Amino acid sequence: MRNQKTAKARSVLQIAAFCSLGWFCSNSPKGDEPERSEVPPILQNLTPVYSYQVVDSYAHDPRAFTQGLTVAEGAFYESTGLYGESSLRRVDLATGDVLQLRTLPDSLFGEGIAIWEERIIQVTWRSRIGFVYDRDSFELLRQFRYDTEGWGLTHDGDRLILSDGSSTLYFMDPESFAELGRVAVFDNDGPVTLLNELEYIGGEVFANILQSDRIARIDPKSGRVTGWIDLAGLLGEVPGASSAGVLNGIAYDEVGNRLYVTGKNWPQLFEIELR
Repeated sequence: MRNQKTAKARSVLQIAAFCSLGWFCSNSPKGDEPERSEVPPILQNLTPVYSYQVVDSYAHDPRAFTQGLTVAEGAFYESTGLYGESSLRRVDLATGDVLQLRTLPDSLFGEGIAIWEERIIQVTWRSRIGFVYDRDSFELLRQFRYDTEGWGLTHDGDRLILSDGSSTLYFMDPESFAELGRVAVFDNDGPVTLLNELEYIGGEVFANILQSDRIARIDPKSGRVTGWIDLAGLLGEVPGASSAGVLNGIAYDEVGNRLYVTGKNWPQLFEIELR
């Protein structure tokens, strides 16, 4: 994975300097995009970097190796990984308690999930096997296959969007699971790889970058990274943080306009606002 520390540090310093003048500063997750003529020349080729503010925190099962996270009608759904430990869960946000559980065969490694109508769609890592469940009962309705590894999964209202750890996002039909297209993800430094857990938010794909504290905001039409979210230090000194894994898990409550994030074996789940 290429070293972006110098470029990122320069970007952050430049953006911070111009924030006092009103550029790239907003209290909303999306923000108002300035006209190009309003952007100082030094910033025209830079990707905005967002920080965060914690709104609230909730208990999260530290045994959950989180691979997929989503919310629908106030209910949280989570997919966990590891061979012999993979599962699909419905989780109580307030307590972190597992309200409903379906385990996967020991030979499969659970990955991303998406809610499509009254169904839950779950992919697995290297087996190229996916599952469709009834959202209420967790009853298995069918299996399907796809042609790459399964990492993250979301949808844009028309198509499923799948990541496989590369710099490519794949678009799939949610009924037949046939591939409908793909897009290569990039920023000013070139291809952005290790795209992991996904969430579709306001016309953009938010993607965890494996083994990092960053989330990429991606234009699904062009593949361009429109912004970086830096969540460094989020877990902080929370008890149990020392045994936690990497950041992984993004859920967006569209009704309440709430953004949630967590990680693998994290003892907490956070509601955050972007700044």
